[in-house]
Amino acid sequence: MSPKDPSRLPHEKGFHISWDQIHRDSRALAWRLDGQGPEDGAWRGIVAITRGGMAPAMIIARELDVRTVDTISVKSYDHQTQGDALVLKSPDKALMGDGTGILIIDDLVDSGKTLEVVRDLYPRAHFATVYAKPKGEPMVDTFITGVSQDTWIFFPWDMALQYVEPYRGTE
Repeated sequence: MSPKDPSRLPHEKGFHISWDQIHRDSRALAWRLDGQGPEDGAWRGIVAITRGGMAPAMIIARELDVRTVDTISVKSYDHQTQGDALVLKSPDKALMGDGTGILIIDDLVDSGKTLEVVRDLYPRAHFATVYAKPKGEPMVDTFITGVSQDTWIFFPWDMALQYVEPYRGTE
């Protein structure tokens, strides 16, 4: 569902995430992942799915004291239309192997197409997202908050603050 659906008011089925909220939810994800790595509970590295996974990955890397962080760039959206997933940039091959001990982090799993592509490349990695929609849940190992499939999530990096008229007018 696009937020530009003319049959809906702007606030319907929209989940607005603030910077504070993404920070809290990313920390909660880090706490859930703490001690779960295959190497005495530790993780070898973190790979952020760009671009949405970068902020959560940075927070999780800090919380878990993981210093090795890389990115994978997968394009699956053209503006707000989802298409076929395409890997534009891969992480360091020596780091990745089959993914054992690696956390793959994204902000959201929607249909699961992006994670499916990455999981095919690194089948033993642990996939974690902050938010998950039902269609994508089977592709993720750990997530914090589930949202309905028809909810559009507005992330803080996609928004700007602006003045809003009061509900009852300005008299």
